[in-house]
Amino acid sequence: MSSAPTTTPPAASRRAVFTDPGYQAFVLLRVGFAVAPILFGLDKFANLLVDWPGYLAPWIDDVVPGSAQAAMYAVGAVEIVAGLVVAFAPRFGGWLVAGWLAGIIVNLLTIPGYYDIALRDFGLLLGAVALARLAQRYHGTRQSG
Repeated sequence: MSSAPTTTPPAASRRAVFTDPGYQAFVLLRVGFAVAPILFGLDKFANLLVDWPGYLAPWIDDVVPGSAQAAMYAVGAVEIVAGLVVAFAPRFGGWLVAGWLAGIIVNLLTIPGYYDIALRDFGLLLGAVALARLAQRYHGTRQSG
């Protein structure tokens, strides 16, 4: 009776993955873009970090039903889901976060005085795209050691 061949790579191969700068960048971006949206999404319900409704453009507040705070509850839920998608499916989650950030940038560019935050979010958008591209290469790479 023969047993199925194991797919566990040799220890030297696993070590090489952990020392690969590209893989390290992938892991850093994956963790960051999973944790940050979840934390910021949760804060939309508590407003501990900032008064989030103040970041909603008046024209969007006029379009969405309910109050600006109610809109922030929906935004928070989307951000929590986006963080979870990044954690479990970074190839898709990176693009999801990048698209979400593009929407945030459009919102911020329509509020005078928020251009610096829009520029920061553009940098985050580039990071999310980099995560999605790195995930094409590294997602599924054996991570146990």
